[in-house]
Amino acid sequence: MARESREPDDAALQRQRSLARWDNEGGAMASGSQVEPELADQAISMPAVTDFEFMVLHSRVIALENLVTSLLATATKQQLELARDMAAFITPRAGFTQHPLTIRAAEHMVNLVERAELLRSCKTF
Repeated sequence: MARESREPDDAALQRQRSLARWDNEGGAMASGSQVEPELADQAISMPAVTDFEFMVLHSRVIALENLVTSLLATATKQQLELARDMAAFITPRAGFTQHPLTIRAAEHMVNLVERAELLRSCKTF
């Protein structure tokens, strides 16, 4: 079945709708909060992460970064631009300041796209 081509306005509208859901992903409440208001003040007991568990997690993140980079290396220019747009879209919620880790995450997303473009340009790929 042939795929219908979308007009640029439709694609932009779909992208905007997807980006607008950003704050609702992961179970966020309508207020943008990740936790029920009545539970916000309760501390959740979490076990400490051991050095070994941290090492395993770190190696898994590296593996995922490499996998994403290889997938992005075969992406279209439009998909790469969309990834850059998502990184540029990361902003704090109203009334909040930008967190350094959020800024770093956006920079890292752009870095993954740049690594993918470099990998794409390699003759051995």
